[in-house]
Amino acid sequence: MDANFSDLKVMIIDDSKTIRRTTETLLAKAGCTVITAIDGFDALAKIADTKPDIIFVDIMMPRLDGYQTCALIKNNSEFKDTPVIMLSSKDGLFDKAKGRIVGSDQYLTKPFSKNELLDAIQTHVANEAVD
Repeated sequence: MDANFSDLKVMIIDDSKTIRRTTETLLAKAGCTVITAIDGFDALAKIADTKPDIIFVDIMMPRLDGYQTCALIKNNSEFKDTPVIMLSSKDGLFDKAKGRIVGSDQYLTKPFSKNELLDAIQTHVANEAVD
C-alpha cells in the first residue's frame, strides 16, 4: 500500500521532539504536508490557519492534554469533522474509552509503526480524497 497523500495536511501534536521529528519525516516521505505543534495551545493557534485534514494528538502533554485538545477541536463547528487520532504510550481500555468520549476517531499506541500511521490516514482521510 503506497498511497499518495500529496494533498493532505497532517498535524502532529506532541511534546516529544523525537516523536514530532520521526512522524514528520515518515509523513513527508508519503507526500503529506506536516504541521507540528508542541502542545494543545500551540496546536489550537495553528489549526485555524492551517486547516489540517487529520490530527494526531499525544495524550500526555503539559498545559493542555490530548483529551482536552481533542474536545476543543471537536467542539469547534469548523473542525468537528476533522479526524483526531489519539497517541499514547498507554494501551488501556480506560484511555481508549476516554478518547472516544471526547470524540477521537482512533487510538494508536506508541511506538506506532509507519504502516499504522499511514493506515490511519488512509482510513479517515484518503478515502474522501480519492474519487
